[in-house]
Amino acid sequence: MLTDRELERYQRQIALFGEEAQARLASARVVIVGAGGLGCPVALYLAAAGIGEIRLIDGDVVDRTNLNRQVLHGDRDIGRAKVESAAEKLRAQNPEIRVVTRYATIDEGNAAVLAGGADLIIDATDNFPARYILNRVALQSGVPLIHGAVRGFDGQATTIIPGRTACLACIFPIPPPEEEVVPMVGTTPGIIGLVQANEAVKYITSTGDLLANRLLVWDGRAATMATLEVERQENCSVCGDGRC
Repeated sequence: MLTDRELERYQRQIALFGEEAQARLASARVVIVGAGGLGCPVALYLAAAGIGEIRLIDGDVVDRTNLNRQVLHGDRDIGRAKVESAAEKLRAQNPEIRVVTRYATIDEGNAAVLAGGADLIIDATDNFPARYILNRVALQSGVPLIHGAVRGFDGQATTIIPGRTACLACIFPIPPPEEEVVPMVGTTPGIIGLVQANEAVKYITSTGDLLANRLLVWDGRAATMATLEVERQENCSVCGDGRC
């Protein structure tokens, strides 16, 4: 049951989808992997929305080169663990939620434990090896995964529902080449991160249509957004032929 304080704080959302849906947000546990360009706006808006527990996972520290796009970090945070810097801002934004930090880099050995018990996993990483690991963990645990990726003025997002939709390996069977330095304007992860946060709110509250079997593609230079239909592949190495 929502408290009087929560009823006041979230009245605009409650007017949109009701008290029961807001209560589901308050009891939800969301894991955000990555506390950088994507993870910052995702975490900030989910905290504002009243997600009950946000678990931040990242093994990096704040660098000055991060500051054009990683909006929860400032100059005074340089050298701090990103998860601690971000958590401080989230707790200040909404002291009624629980923010859990894990200073770790996701890998095959720790991913299942770090993401364990989540109702939803959000991919805010910056490389495809980590994304594929999260894809496998989500499929094995039956937990939805909201994927996002950005480069320059361009970004993409999709929502993966285990057993129902194309998985990340279906959509991207071959990863794009990795870049040592990825060019980036700060608004791009802001836009895609908010799309991911919006997907999370919709999933938890059962509101609207998810980006299920659809890949949203943002072209910032042209200011256009399109959605491409994607399909689950029977021969997918991860989810095909009854593998999940």
